[in-house]
Amino acid sequence: MLNRRRIDLLLEKEIKEAMGCTEPAAAALAGAKAAELFGMEPESGVAVVSPNMMKNAMGVSIPNSSLHGIRAAVSLGIAIRDSSEGLSVLSTVTDNERQKAMGFPLEVKIDESAPSLYVKVTVMGNGHSATAVISGEHDRFTALELDGIKLPEAPRFFPECRSFSEDDFLGTLTVADVIEYSSSLSPVIATLLKSAVEKNIAISNAGLSENWGLSVGKIMADGVMGEPKTLDEAMRKAAAAAAAGSDARMAGSALPVMINSGSGNQGITVTVPVAIVASFLGKSESEMLSAVAISELVGIILTSRKDRLSALCGAFTASIGTACAYAYLLGGDAALLDSAINNMVGNLSGIICDGAKDTCALKIYSSLIAASVSVQLAMAGKRAGGEAGIVGDDSLSSINHLTRISHEGMEQTNRTILQIMLEKSR
Repeated sequence: MLNRRRIDLLLEKEIKEAMGCTEPAAAALAGAKAAELFGMEPESGVAVVSPNMMKNAMGVSIPNSSLHGIRAAVSLGIAIRDSSEGLSVLSTVTDNERQKAMGFPLEVKIDESAPSLYVKVTVMGNGHSATAVISGEHDRFTALELDGIKLPEAPRFFPECRSFSEDDFLGTLTVADVIEYSSSLSPVIATLLKSAVEKNIAISNAGLSENWGLSVGKIMADGVMGEPKTLDEAMRKAAAAAAAGSDARMAGSALPVMINSGSGNQGITVTVPVAIVASFLGKSESEMLSAVAISELVGIILTSRKDRLSALCGAFTASIGTACAYAYLLGGDAALLDSAINNMVGNLSGIICDGAKDTCALKIYSSLIAASVSVQLAMAGKRAGGEAGIVGDDSLSSINHLTRISHEGMEQTNRTILQIMLEKSR
């Protein structure tokens, strides 16, 4: 029997509000917690981060400031000294806190052996120190220390459950399970998904109405933002709208997003396009929310396979979830969703993550166009099969192969990406 309650809890845990890019937000949150524990004005600090944390925070603008990067994010968090806002910690930065952050002596180190998502912040002063560690998930504190002594009450500061990437439950869910779950949502989950759609559409609209970053969404929306006349137009409009949300977010918009698997870009990708295509197809709100549940859940399942931060672009895996939602809205069954997944894996599997920055909007747009192609091919009875490259005989096999590519095949790719980015920043 399908464990609906466990899936409910999973979605409640993974779909939440965040301000700005989640890697700088997580770094700021660790800094805020360390300074909060310290209890007085720190004199200096040290931040130790994983290569992926460094990579993903290097090029993205931080909301409510003109700063970017890990050093700025941690320093802002230390200046704020209040972790109560979670991943929205940067939502209330003051001029005084910005000034403190810019002059704060913070050393940043990269730990090659750290988990993929990892930031450890230690603040010092007057012979004392305090440390906060976030690991595995963007707002999951795994250690808190005062003067080098672990706090016995630390567990109350972070979830007692394991990181989802360590949980075998997601690996047991099939495409049929996802459809079955999504066809009948609890009121709590329906409300959560409706909020996710509304908040992510708000930042999408901001990206469409103003010039943010590369303005990918705004430019690509030209000519398709009226009432679409065909499914293809609706899907292109959907891709542009999602890219616009990323344009605004990566350029430092202070509007919140509802994240998926710790990522705002993924959260936008699995919600905004689905709502637009559902509207074109004349679907009811409940039908739209069921489709969003499919895209959200597939996105979470795929991220658990590749890790939250990796060399494989999250816009691509999120767009696989969106492709599944499109197929569902078009009346597709598990077999059609299976075909859409195979077609996606046969298309853009090599798309790399080179950190959070303005070109993320380009990758979202391209991945969502690929989603529309994959679904339309599936609707025409065409699917990539096991004879094609890394594609498997079915979606589960394809996802397993994609997992291997992410973990085994792209480790050196990830190191090379970071090395290039660090060389450019010198």
